Amino acid sequence: MNSHFKLCELPMRRHDLIFVGPAAWRSLMLTRGDLAANELVSSWVDRGWPLIRRRAMPGEGHGVPLGLALPYFAGKKRLSFLMRHEDILSKSPPPSLRSAGLSAPRAWRPTLAKLEDLTSRHRVEARVFGSLALAVVTGLDYLTDRSDLDLLLQVNRDTDLSRLTADLARIEVAAPMRLDGELIRHDGAAVNWRELHAGPRKVLVKTVSDVALLDAQLFLSERMPS
Repeated sequence: MNSHFKLCELPMRRHDLIFVGPAAWRSLMLTRGDLAANELVSSWVDRGWPLIRRRAMPGEGHGVPLGLALPYFAGKKRLSFLMRHEDILSKSPPPSLRSAGLSAPRAWRPTLAKLEDLTSRHRVEARVFGSLALAVVTGLDYLTDRSDLDLLLQVNRDTDLSRLTADLARIEVAAPMRLDGELIRHDGAAVNWRELHAGPRKVLVKTVSDVALLDAQLFLSERMPS
């Protein structure tokens, strides 16, 4: 990815691509004996590849929580790291749905076209995370016949969430893959689209630092509890 943002321009959010300094990464690797022999992991940053911003785990120490998911041929492990703020060089949002199309399986492309039309009609921005996003940024083979398409849909205060999630559900019926993902507000708070579509009174809302139950009807306007 060439379009990195400067660190000061935007707050880091879940699923952001985080680029760390090679020297800091090599120093971290010296403390991770469990990864010492894993050439793919140890050379990850030197290859110019990002880590993923994740939410901190309970009891985790200070630092920026980052994750790295390995492709299936490397064991499909999910690795967790903490980096210092000063070790982070830059960040960028996850790949756009449009840019991810070239890395998607051919069988997915009709569904991607339908999703692009949906996002245009609903005036929402669409990005991808998970396996497809990692395939885009690394060029590695992350996708299998059972892979999901993980979507991030940036919603607005005037977005009709009922219509949006109903349209997603209709597209999924004919799709060759499962449509997973989140609807995300301007402040980064996100809810699983499928959970919202099910019509519960409250939904689980996630941010980079917290998880809370909020009234589903107020998701677009209610602040996360402090």
